[in-house]
Amino acid sequence: MLAFTAAVIVGFAVLVWSADKFIFGAAALARNLGVSTMVIGLTIVGFGTSAPELMVSTFAALQGNPGIAVGNAIGSNIANIALILGVTALITPLAVQSRTLKRELPLLLAVMLFGGWLLWDDFLGRLDGILMLGLLGAIIVWLVYDGLHAKPGDPLQSELEEELPEHVPMSKSLFWLVVGLALLLGSSQILVWGAAGIASALGISDLVIGLTVVAIGTSMPELAASVVSARRGEPDLALGNVIGSNMFNLLGVLGLPGLLAPSVLPPEVMGRDYPFMLVLTVAMVVMAFGFGQPGRINRIEGSLLLAAFVGYIGWLVYSVT
Repeated sequence: MLAFTAAVIVGFAVLVWSADKFIFGAAALARNLGVSTMVIGLTIVGFGTSAPELMVSTFAALQGNPGIAVGNAIGSNIANIALILGVTALITPLAVQSRTLKRELPLLLAVMLFGGWLLWDDFLGRLDGILMLGLLGAIIVWLVYDGLHAKPGDPLQSELEEELPEHVPMSKSLFWLVVGLALLLGSSQILVWGAAGIASALGISDLVIGLTVVAIGTSMPELAASVVSARRGEPDLALGNVIGSNMFNLLGVLGLPGLLAPSVLPPEVMGRDYPFMLVLTVAMVVMAFGFGQPGRINRIEGSLLLAAFVGYIGWLVYSVT
């Protein structure tokens, strides 16, 4: 048990650090190649924070732990909205001004509904994986087009200009890209081994471990990025991290394991976890749009999101006791 716990702690630490270096290297490389700021922000940065979830879920599925893979993807989405946006809004209320993000929010909701339709039969199969990854590819193409044709003056663009690395030598960009990716692969395997061992030792399902310990741990890059962005007065970037990550989690982090290792889903996924994620997504869209008022996630709404997350974790703990 001690070895499994140590593996989880070390795996998380290396995973978070290597994800940051991987994104840094990828963003710097793209900038050196002349890719526009908005395209880098909407694709590499938006999806790059989900690299830990992708690696962990893929290895979990290949190693015969589909519950960890599925729980990690859905649990990370729940943590992104309820925990990360909740904590971030408590620190600094988030005013949503970007036109780009307001176009992405309905798309995120549509992606959640599409994923729910595919998984309604409690089975994550190869066809589901193909459809998810195909839609993800189409969304990336649309985001690239949208980034290239973004109107000047979008707050998100100015916020990205402040955050993206500049004047990084090509050799340094490639070094951190390769090192970050290699460490992501290694730490993911260690983390999955430790998480599966803890689940077996405690008699807890892989799904619950994936929804809690693994999901919260792999969401740490998003939490760090969102809190830092909010404290720097970049609320659109904080929300953009969550939107991009959640789309990638559902379509990529679930899609690739479905393609590589089809599995039957525990009934709790569609009976408890997926509906809760969908409700949180609807709540986030309503808060961000404002509907007649400026879009804003204030401290009261942040506290409600955080309370919902605590209640959900309590629900999971109660279900296994």
